[in-house]
Amino acid sequence: NGSIKDSLAAKYIVAQFQKYRTTDQTLCKAKEEMHFLGQTYLCYLQSQRNYQRIRKEYAGRGERTVKDTANMVGFKLPHDPK
Repeated sequence: NGSIKDSLAAKYIVAQFQKYRTTDQTLCKAKEEMHFLGQTYLCYLQSQRNYQRIRKEYAGRGERTVKDTANMVGFKLPHDPK
């Protein structure tokens, strides 16, 4: 698992910002559009990180007991008075 700067998404983002950066002579894209694009990529990357964290925590454990499932979502099972 490489660093974030080696990922394709990070390389693409950097290339886009370098390609469309504003200068005194040229404005290739509106500054607001690039800011929005950056915020969109940030949201995407944060969502991917959260997805991986959640998937690692909950996926692939097979069947769970009712008690385990209730504990996972914060519920308490009713007491069985038998």
